[in-house]
Order: sequence, then C-alpha cells, then structure tokens
Amino acid sequence: MAALAQDQQLYIPLLSKGFQHQFWQAVKQGAEQAGKDYKVRVTFEGPESEAMVDKQIDMLNAILGKKPNAIGFAALDSQAALPLLKKAQAAKIPIIAFDSGVAGDIPITTAATNNIAAAALAADKMAALVGNEGDVAVVGHDQTSRTGIDRVEGFVNRMKSTYPKIKIVTVQYGGGDQLKSTEVTKSILQASPNLKGIFGTNEGAAIGVVNGVRESKKKVVVIGYDSGKLQKQAIMDGTMAGAITQNPVGIGYKTVEAAVKTLKGEQVPKIIDTGFFWYDKATINDPKIAAVLYD
Repeated sequence: MAALAQDQQLYIPLLSKGFQHQFWQAVKQGAEQAGKDYKVRVTFEGPESEAMVDKQIDMLNAILGKKPNAIGFAALDSQAALPLLKKAQAAKIPIIAFDSGVAGDIPITTAATNNIAAAALAADKMAALVGNEGDVAVVGHDQTSRTGIDRVEGFVNRMKSTYPKIKIVTVQYGGGDQLKSTEVTKSILQASPNLKGIFGTNEGAAIGVVNGVRESKKKVVVIGYDSGKLQKQAIMDGTMAGAITQNPVGIGYKTVEAAVKTLKGEQVPKIIDTGFFWYDKATINDPKIAAVLYD
C-alpha cells in the first residue's frame, strides 16, 4: 500500500446524491479530510438536485471510465445504477456505499445513519409533542433511495406500533426540493384542518414544511431531519420543534477510510453506523450536538 501510494496515489471518487443541500458539503468535508489523512486522492461530485437519476448514472459511467481504485456511492436509484455497479464489480473496483446506500450485495460496506431507528426517534418526539393523539403527516423526499424509504417506514411503523391514538393521514413526497415540499405541505394543511404535526424527512423536505406552515399561518408541530442554516433558524425561532441530525462529516470520512482499508485487504463491517442525535432549542448549543450540525 505504501509503495503503491508513492508510485501511484490511490484514486477514490465519491458520487453523492446531490449538491443542493448543505448536508452534502459536510460529507465532502469529511471525505477530503480522510483523503489527506490517508494520503489518497479523493474527488467528490453529485448531480445538482436529487431528482436527477439519469445525470447521476452518467456521472457514475464517467467515473468508471477513469479506472478508480474504489468508488464511494450514494444511490439515487439502486435499480437504475445496477448495470454499472455490476460492471465495477467485474472490474474488481470495490463499491463503498454511503448515506443512502445501495440495495443488493454489491457494496463492501455502507457508511450511514441507522435511518429506521432515527426516524422512530422522530416519531417518539412527535408523539410526545402532540399529546399522544391526533392526526399527523409526513413529507418525504423520495420513494427510490434507501434513506427515503427507511425514514418514512421508521416513522410510520413506530407510530402504528406504539401510538394507537395517532393517525398518519398522509405521506406525500416533494423530491427533497424546498419549493415542491412547501406546496405539498400547503395542500396537506388545506386537506387536513385538524392536523397536529408534520415530519419532513430531509433538509429540503423539512424547510419546505416550515415554509408551508408559515405561509398557511397554522400552529403545527414540525419535526425535521438533518440541520443546515435554515433548519437551525427555524428551531431557534420556534417554527420547528426539533430535528434529527446525522453525522455527515463522519459519513464522508468513514467512506474513504473503508475504501482504503478494503484496498489494503482489511476486513470492514457490513454496516458502519455513523450515529444520530435529536436536537432542539434546548440542546442545539450542546458541544456534542454542535459538532455534528452544519450550515
């Protein structure tokens, strides 16, 4: 490994789901730090928005053409990516999944938040804040990525199993886009005048929910996911009750670290759990929480 690094530096590109959220910039920061620490060449890219499945596939194809030593990949659509992932596997290029992960057994490991457990915690917090009864809704970011599926399921299943007096009236999707999620939220609020709470499953969805609630002038408990400047402001001004934060810098770092270890022939666990926290106005400045929040 050391000899290889001197003659020809290892090249590990990471392909994310998007670039429009601050979350991805924080993942990039972690990946670049690991690149420096392990003395490997790391690149980080992604489509402009998380709706661009075709663009992400084109980018993956271009990355394969550069013959990297390993690839970090957060799939927008695992099925769409499968032919190229099989091509990488045939070329003996290890795939390290991150954040959203990749369905199937091609990835060596996945560096990610346990999204089902994190969304279940969001459900517990929502239940407490609405008095364990009433109508709530979910604004999801997509139905094709692992994060999109797991966060909705984690929230919905916890509500059904533990809080029989809470009814989830609808689950709708805004593509992780703030503007679309705002419109979705406004239509949910119009259709369900007695709604007590809404859960937004990522940065874009959560900001959309906040904006939709503000524009509708309704009093609704809003819970988000991720952080970013606008979510932190919404928590400080009371529009959002709180949110789940991941550890995006850790996700980026662990992805590159796992790729390096795999290339050295070391064993890595099938899942690298990068952790999560609930934060609200009372805990946002707690040093342990502040370390995993990002602008």
